Amino acid sequence: MIIKSIELENFRNYDSLSINFDEHTTILFGDNAQGKTNILESAYISGTTKSHKGSRDKEIIKFDKNESHIKTIISKNDRDYQIDIHLRKNKSKGIAINRVPIKKAADLFGLINIIFFSPEDLNIIKNGPSERRKFMDAELCQIDKIYLSDLTNYNKALNQRNALLKEMVYKPELKETLPIWDEQLINYGKKIINRRQQFINDINIIVKDIHSKITSNKEDINVSYDPNIEDIFFLDELVKNKEKDIRFCQTSVGPHRDDIKITVDGIDIRKFGSQGQQRTCALSLKLSEIKLVENTINDKPILLLDDVLSELDKNRQSDLLDNLLDTQTIITCTGLDEFVKNRFQLNTVYKVKDGSIELITEELNGSRN
Repeated sequence: MIIKSIELENFRNYDSLSINFDEHTTILFGDNAQGKTNILESAYISGTTKSHKGSRDKEIIKFDKNESHIKTIISKNDRDYQIDIHLRKNKSKGIAINRVPIKKAADLFGLINIIFFSPEDLNIIKNGPSERRKFMDAELCQIDKIYLSDLTNYNKALNQRNALLKEMVYKPELKETLPIWDEQLINYGKKIINRRQQFINDINIIVKDIHSKITSNKEDINVSYDPNIEDIFFLDELVKNKEKDIRFCQTSVGPHRDDIKITVDGIDIRKFGSQGQQRTCALSLKLSEIKLVENTINDKPILLLDDVLSELDKNRQSDLLDNLLDTQTIITCTGLDEFVKNRFQLNTVYKVKDGSIELITEELNGSRN
């Protein structure tokens, strides 16, 4: 699968934009705050309906405008698809596939698979558990629609239970309705726990070989699921913590508090690893994510790299670039030295400035000859 083109209207700092992408590598080059990341964001929204930044629709629409459009053409299994996303400030977004509106955003998931890699992802190891849960959920929701449904329903039940706990401060008699939400939490929560366990088991098998190569066989990584609660004890723990939850007005146990444990040579890298080790582990995780998606869907995902190379040393740059073969990759950067030094093929390069783009590939390749 590949993204062939994207057209934007009133999106972030773009009045209008039309851009074609190379089937291998497209580089978006330019200074900071010119609109490079906005193009990646539009691609990510086209595949997931959501911003990788967590931005709300009204924050994405160009200032002084009431709506925005994203039109994306993709190719999958020798067939073209058109994805239209209509963002509106005061209404829910509209989504259409091949000009046919879809009722649920979930119906779009799986049409294309996108992996977004930003400098923030390099901190996935040292940051809090929420970042590592996001790592699991971002990919699982794209490759497993059942998981997406279970996670959506779990979060709804969790929000309802927490709202009820807060309301019980003024209406203690509502305590009798708590088991209704407990039952839903347990039902969907158990499914989430089991699917995350399988996902991490699969990632662990893949990441070991990747990390070993990156570290020249010097380090042995192990990635394991660190659930807040085992599925068989979920009900018992909810009952046990009921009074605590009522007192603090929030649900204290469940997969919304899960984590991932990462060790290198038996040492918890989250707590005791150097920054270099943590970044290497993060890179290994993202590369293993690419391989896992490929194994799952029998196709390569689309990779979006947002100014990641500038955050990596020369060796890690080479490790990353060497793993991009045959994967459509859209890269943003402020300089092209990293690619030239690594003798990277400059397939298609655009210069981005003030919300406009200019194709400069021929000029660059001419200067290198």
